Amino acid sequence: MFPVAILAGGLATRLRPITQTIPKALVEVAGKPFILRQLEYLREQGVQRVVLCIGYLGEIIQDVVGTGEQFGLQVSYSPDGSTLLGTGGALKKALPLLGEHFFILYGDSYLPVDFGVVEQAFLASGLPALMTVLKNGDQWDKSNVLFSYGKLLEYNKRSPRPHMAHIDFGLGVVSSSVLDSYPDSLPFDLGDVYEALSLQGRLGGLEVYQRFYEIGSHIGLKETEEYFLTKE
Repeated sequence: MFPVAILAGGLATRLRPITQTIPKALVEVAGKPFILRQLEYLREQGVQRVVLCIGYLGEIIQDVVGTGEQFGLQVSYSPDGSTLLGTGGALKKALPLLGEHFFILYGDSYLPVDFGVVEQAFLASGLPALMTVLKNGDQWDKSNVLFSYGKLLEYNKRSPRPHMAHIDFGLGVVSSSVLDSYPDSLPFDLGDVYEALSLQGRLGGLEVYQRFYEIGSHIGLKETEEYFLTKE
């Protein structure tokens, strides 16, 4: 299975004051740091290699997770350095650790989905990138994807339009080549990469049907905690 890049470098300002002294990845969810829940889940999915893109307080994540051996994973790290690189810039810097194709997972997301099915959909598409999408109807966040008859027609995070009914579910697969034209060591946003690919007809879409969970906000954190308490 492809390696997984986890984007865990943001400032997590919406979770202040919790994230004043710890990174979002280490926020406790039902008694366990969230990143540990993510890593255990990835191992269950058959993932073997994980690259953590870290920035704000990233060294604390490194101290907790280590090599990933305790999870049966091989974990490596790609730190932003002195300048936070954003989601796109962080991925560009991590490319030497990721190889030709890789999953992208946000560091605040828990996604009930079969990674093997997503990988196969990417390979079958013949396209350089694929996004999982959920029919959201603005329920959990603003819908930002135009998806029709199995085709992803447009992704637009910055200016979503009223007729967009789907949302980025939070798991993507990309070929490293899609980042070739973007700058090294400069901040840019993954959302802009996805948008450009969608307008070029180079972003595949796979519809999923279970909701996502996220800890990027206090409401999301509460709902995710309830999910795990019910699950366990």
